[in-house]
Amino acid sequence: MSILKVDELQSRTSGNRITLPDVNNYPPYRNLIINGDMSIAQRGTSQASITSNGYYTVDRWYIGNSNLGTFTMSQDTDVPTGQGLAKSLKLDCTTADASPSSSDYLFLQTKFEGQNLQQIKKGTSNAESLTLSFWVKSNKTGTYIAELFDTDNTRQISQSYTINSASTWEKKTITFAGDTTGTLNNDNGESFRLFFHLGAGSAFTSGTLSTTWTSSTNTDRAVGQVNLADNTANEWYITGVQLEVGTSATPFEHITFDMNLLRCQRYYHKTYNLSDAPASNTFTGHLDISGFSDGSNNLLFAIPHKVRMRTTPTVTYYTSGGTSGQWYYGRNGASGNSTATSYSGRTAENNLSTYVNIGASWTGGFVAGHYTLDAEL
Repeated sequence: MSILKVDELQSRTSGNRITLPDVNNYPPYRNLIINGDMSIAQRGTSQASITSNGYYTVDRWYIGNSNLGTFTMSQDTDVPTGQGLAKSLKLDCTTADASPSSSDYLFLQTKFEGQNLQQIKKGTSNAESLTLSFWVKSNKTGTYIAELFDTDNTRQISQSYTINSASTWEKKTITFAGDTTGTLNNDNGESFRLFFHLGAGSAFTSGTLSTTWTSSTNTDRAVGQVNLADNTANEWYITGVQLEVGTSATPFEHITFDMNLLRCQRYYHKTYNLSDAPASNTFTGHLDISGFSDGSNNLLFAIPHKVRMRTTPTVTYYTSGGTSGQWYYGRNGASGNSTATSYSGRTAENNLSTYVNIGASWTGGFVAGHYTLDAEL
């Protein structure tokens, strides 16, 4: 911190009021995107042979792939220099498709709850512009398309950006105008999507790029998009993604790792250590629970969630050896693996209610295992 000299301090003084320099005058949580620095990857750090839609590695980032090549998605340490970013998301083409069919597509996407977007005032006369900024790198130069999609009202807007230099980190900034049509639901459901298009067939590219908000027409969504799947040498990296209210980009909002993790865990979390992918063969982090079975041989228990989730999650159970759908049990000298089941009507957004059949009624015993909880949009 610099120290003001006396004459400089006097020049900033008006009467008894001292005007201090305006330093880092940026509001907190201005970035509407969760995990824009790609630092959280609870599902694992690499997934090969991706040919279909899903969440695979980096939290909150969903890949869409319909018959357009095969990709490996990974969390990488290749990042732009001097930006305070330690991780990036990488897509690597492993099977090429140089001639996509009409309906084929490839994109990276993140989704938003409507209740987290009320400040953009969409559908009103005061609708706010949104500015998207990010760092991107690829050996595949040319035109790429970023798109905002309003799922509540089936409206969209697309803008192009250009990767100019092969295999070089470049910062891009795109501003999307506010939309005075179509208000967003104020709830925990999906209202918005951000797309980074990476390839598309003619069903998405044969029209005119819709650079203003309009009712969605597929042919106008990704016009001009290069095909990242046309060569197995192709790879694409992204990090430092920020979407904020206004017509200019502010510096990337760095938040602490623990807070970023908590925000991601609203949508997905696990008992495993962060470094262990679900279904790993590990006792680390698994739960041991003791109790008595009921008259139907079931040992019942409830576990509070680490955070309140977006909605009642989908639960996947694992033994410590990695067997899906089961937990280990022990009682009266007997032991083995048995089906673990969510208790209908009791598992909620703030707790997991479960039972495991231990093979005997009104008997003391224990159960042990892992689980994952998924409440993604």
